[in-house]
Amino acid sequence: MTMKKLELSQLLMMLVVALFCLFCLIPFIMVISGSLSTEADISKHGYTLLPLNPNLMAYKVLFLGAGRIIDGYKISIFVTVVGTLLAVLVNYIGGYAMARRTLKYRNALSVYALLTLMFNGGLVPWYIICVNYLHLKDTVWALILPPLAQGFNLFLIRNFLQSIPEELFESAKIDGAGEWRIMVQIIAPLAKPVLATISLFVALNYWNDWFLGLMYIDNQKLQPLQLMLRTIVSNVEFLKSSANSAEMQRVAATLPTEGVKMAVTVVTIGPIVFLYPFLQKYFVKGLMVGAVKG
Repeated sequence: MTMKKLELSQLLMMLVVALFCLFCLIPFIMVISGSLSTEADISKHGYTLLPLNPNLMAYKVLFLGAGRIIDGYKISIFVTVVGTLLAVLVNYIGGYAMARRTLKYRNALSVYALLTLMFNGGLVPWYIICVNYLHLKDTVWALILPPLAQGFNLFLIRNFLQSIPEELFESAKIDGAGEWRIMVQIIAPLAKPVLATISLFVALNYWNDWFLGLMYIDNQKLQPLQLMLRTIVSNVEFLKSSANSAEMQRVAATLPTEGVKMAVTVVTIGPIVFLYPFLQKYFVKGLMVGAVKG
């Protein structure tokens, strides 16, 4: 009797989890359905789980400049991969230094990192430094270097590393290991959860960013995917809202403005979705360990 109750409870739990997963998929299904729906159907019936009159007009409009979109994909992938690797390296080194109790000026470094979270120098000084002093204008490094080190990531890594017993550092030094060897060969494998968490945060930030491209990139061949797709959506909305002649109004009325927005979401979401299965097991541990005292 007890076994039957146990099996029934497990079955109910599996059913609840399955229903929850289904509810989580509904927004993605509606986005795909919206990208395949006509503008008239969306205006009249809203977003539905299944398109009433399926068509690929939104994707045809989106891929009128297929070559530019492919170039944008290449730039975004390069920026995301290289930027994530460099950002994790820089933040890990900084967080490690802030976590070492033997470092003389670690508190000053922590205060300096904290100030970057509380105060902002402003957009104009930031632009002047990046363009006039670092000469990043119209280079791919303008999309990578500005957000490389962030105070939040530094403190997240520092809090994680402070949970590692100090005796581990001391025993490694007794065995003759230097500071760099301790950081790379001993501590880095133990810091996989927080490094994976930071990697996810940073990769999402690089992949979704369009503002840096808008500020620093004039060369269309160097524009990231997000900026390019944002420009396409803006052009479609502008054409639809500014049509003057009767013929232009008729053509503009058929433009799938909402469908293009959904198609843009479908095109851009793919690569990032594949990151989650690989980083999910580290995510919660890396994010929460800094909040545990002990």
